Amino acid sequence: MPIPGNMLSAATESMDPTFTGWRVRLNCTLLSGTGGRNGAKSLSVKSSAAGEVQAETVSMYTVTAGQTYQVFADSSSANEVERIGLEWLSRLGTPVGSILWSLPTASASSSWHRVGVAGVAPPGALRVRIVLSSTAAGAAVSHYWENVYLGAPIRTTGNLLSFATETPEIDTSAWAAGANTTVSRQVPMVSWAATWYWAGAHVLALTATGAGNVSATTVENPVVTPGVEYLAYTYLAPPTTGSNCWVELRFFDGSGTQLSATRGTLAPASTGYHRQRASAVAPAGAATCRLAVGMDSATAAQVLRVEQSVIQVAPTVQAGSVLPYADASFEQGVAGWTKTVGVATIARSTPWGDVALEGSYSLTVTSSTATASTIRSARFPLPAGAGGLGFRLQFGETVTAGGWTVTRGIRWYDASNTDLGLTTTSAATVPGPGWWSLSADHTAPAAATQAAVELTLTATSTNSVINLDKVALWQALPLVTLTASESTASLRLTLRELSVDDLIKVWRVTEDGTRTLVRGPSGLFDGTVAITSDLMVIDDYEAPLATPVFYRVEMTSPGGGTAIRNSSWATIPHPDINVAWLKDPSAPQRNMQVMVKQGPNWARPVEQGVYRVAGRRNAVVLSDVRGGLEGELVIWTRSDEERRNLHWLLDPGRVLLWQATPGMGVDDLYVSVGAISENRVGGPATESWREWSLPLSEVDMPTTVGVGGSAGRTWQDILTEFASWEAVRDTYATWEHVLLDQRRE
Repeated sequence: MPIPGNMLSAATESMDPTFTGWRVRLNCTLLSGTGGRNGAKSLSVKSSAAGEVQAETVSMYTVTAGQTYQVFADSSSANEVERIGLEWLSRLGTPVGSILWSLPTASASSSWHRVGVAGVAPPGALRVRIVLSSTAAGAAVSHYWENVYLGAPIRTTGNLLSFATETPEIDTSAWAAGANTTVSRQVPMVSWAATWYWAGAHVLALTATGAGNVSATTVENPVVTPGVEYLAYTYLAPPTTGSNCWVELRFFDGSGTQLSATRGTLAPASTGYHRQRASAVAPAGAATCRLAVGMDSATAAQVLRVEQSVIQVAPTVQAGSVLPYADASFEQGVAGWTKTVGVATIARSTPWGDVALEGSYSLTVTSSTATASTIRSARFPLPAGAGGLGFRLQFGETVTAGGWTVTRGIRWYDASNTDLGLTTTSAATVPGPGWWSLSADHTAPAAATQAAVELTLTATSTNSVINLDKVALWQALPLVTLTASESTASLRLTLRELSVDDLIKVWRVTEDGTRTLVRGPSGLFDGTVAITSDLMVIDDYEAPLATPVFYRVEMTSPGGGTAIRNSSWATIPHPDINVAWLKDPSAPQRNMQVMVKQGPNWARPVEQGVYRVAGRRNAVVLSDVRGGLEGELVIWTRSDEERRNLHWLLDPGRVLLWQATPGMGVDDLYVSVGAISENRVGGPATESWREWSLPLSEVDMPTTVGVGGSAGRTWQDILTEFASWEAVRDTYATWEHVLLDQRRE
């Protein structure tokens, strides 16, 4: 699969079908290797003699001085370490300064592992070339490469920290070492997944200079909002499984005084890399935050390795859930949960990743006797006006020893914290084995403003153990809603309570039963698109005008089961028959209405060969299939704004969708627009109306084109990435380019 945003071609990235994007630079021959992960092929760089071996890209790629670029690749060699570099060049290909090299990997490995580096293009650099390097002990030693990326730094969406802090691909200047600590970079051999682009080359290394505690903090202090919950996480690689390693989220006031610190301590399963999380609500008076990592009671020379550090607004485990992340996912402990009745004990599961449905930990409930125990969460505020509304409780569970029954309840409170009572379900046997999702619907009392989850768990045998995770409580809303927008000529389909990782297929269905697949960010929702969130909002800009439609949604689980949902009917209003819509399926922000002066007189060309045979009256005609519709649409724009918008729509030359009111004698058509003409309609020079002639050729519906967008990018991502809005303006030509992250060359 091509790496998003890669400046390299797919073949140069993956070496498939061959390595034509690469050439010899020093002491080697290039061959097509096998065993690749990003496609079947790889690049085999075979040494001609002992000494350094180098290969380079054939092409030079355009860069802008002062901007940061990242390069990485996956490499494999049983005998040699390697490094990767960026050679900055002038427009004519003359080197500008020295090559920016990564550190050599710490050890050789025949397993695929990540090598990379990032840096700022120096003054005078207008081009760049990638250089691959290793040092062979002799002739005919092969080194393998694939999955190569060059482009803007790949960052975690929504990260309040900059790329330099998230990963030390540039240097370690974004981190400050605490007492008894030195901070450096290393390149250990780590076999990250081929499609994991956010970590795996340089890592931050905290080394204990003596016995005692080790720590480091981010230099950056991003702005936070009091009352908002934030999540901090990073990968930690402890020196031993007995190490006490942690990540901490710290909040500060406007003067820099620390207000709070919330720690998530790692329970390592190995000395490999473990993502550890810590979350907390920014306290009153909080202005900024920092992330800290560390290791307590270290011995001299022990090393804690850190990679992909993130602070972001904490996600909810279910859209609309009132439980904070810490109380829903148990990543740093039991949070506000307590045992109110019984002999059971509660604790965070251990070790890391052993029992978890969301994140890396869960809540472990253990009962030494076959009796009932009640556990309760903290109280959480409900949405305004919640009294009398329906709420849904849902949690994941797995029985790891013995057996259990469960009563699922909600305890309600009013604004003065008065207990309004408990609503419960009847006791039911907890299913097993494996993870199961249990739910129950409850109605809030009229005065309810707060709620706590309350579960009564009854062990059916001694020493029973149950694990709970992904606890959520939210206002129960329809699973499918459909609304129409006249101003954008679109329908909005909202899907709730989806199962992440299911494959989704979405059909638009008209009254005559015709089904059409709906377009999403990566193309049509054709059953190959995986669900990434429990909430999905789909804006369909290609739905017909003034025509009732509904949507059929098919979701296939990894196990093969299929669930089907149908929406209600909806119609896009289109009251004015004199106007039509011209739409760009890949960029709906360009869509616009135009007034039609004259519809096309259609022609349907055909390729034919006519052969007149001597002595025969009739010719022999060989004909291809008849082509689609061709004709000229004449429209008016009625203002300078409409004129500019039509130019904007037509400039990319992409396939458009033409939609007219039903009954005008033409169906919705996907068209290619030829050479256009723009003419004045007469009157004074200040007349703003224009008459346009648009030659149209009918084409097929684009099936692989997705709806262009930011893919989750936020204004916070942009603010974090650039020093000022002036730098943003210098990097992007228009705000649309900002939205799509299309930078100037």
